[in-house]
Amino acid sequence: MVSILLVEDDIRLARLVQEFLEKNGFKVSIETRGDKAADRIIIETPDLVILDIMLPGMDGFGVCKKVRPAYKNPILMLTARGEEADELVGLEIGADDYMAKPVKPQLLLARIKTLLRRTQRAEGAIRQIKHGSLLIDSSRRTVTIDEQHLDLTTAEFDLLWFLASHAGEVVTRDQISHGLRGHEWDGMDRSIDLSISRLRKKIGDDGRKPDKIRSVRGTGYMWVLE
Repeated sequence: MVSILLVEDDIRLARLVQEFLEKNGFKVSIETRGDKAADRIIIETPDLVILDIMLPGMDGFGVCKKVRPAYKNPILMLTARGEEADELVGLEIGADDYMAKPVKPQLLLARIKTLLRRTQRAEGAIRQIKHGSLLIDSSRRTVTIDEQHLDLTTAEFDLLWFLASHAGEVVTRDQISHGLRGHEWDGMDRSIDLSISRLRKKIGDDGRKPDKIRSVRGTGYMWVLE
């Protein structure tokens, strides 16, 4: 059974979310304090974390930043105001997706299922994409450059694989949002561009003269064929 740690200090809301998700086949534990949540995430390694921002002991940003080096499963952050600044900070420190409160149960369930599908390993033969000294292995979910391992978050790996598996094709922001988050791009969301910028830095791709991820003005991005 898929395990979820729900980090939420509003215990009434937490119980309602727990009851809904358990009816849909998940095992849900609740933690109300951010500082305790950080320790539990690392020790228990749940399959997914739902993480509120406003928490006693340590806020959600602090929790995400603390656990990200050791915890590789999805983190879905909840923002009380739905402000873009909160969303961008969350993605910058390693969150995989975000939702604004109040949360609609069916939409939450859809987001969770999308995140879990993204982390499932490919079955059968190892699937790899090579670009010069860069090697992406979708079965092991690893990325190396000159055999040196790169530390990518779940969201960064999935974005990289999505682009590389569509090499030579222009992919729009809407296609990226649908493919990785399960919902359409709203036209104002800058998180995809931020994620691309962060990913470029990690794989050593110069944004001014990219040889891997090329920007297509007004449309989206393209993984450059060798």
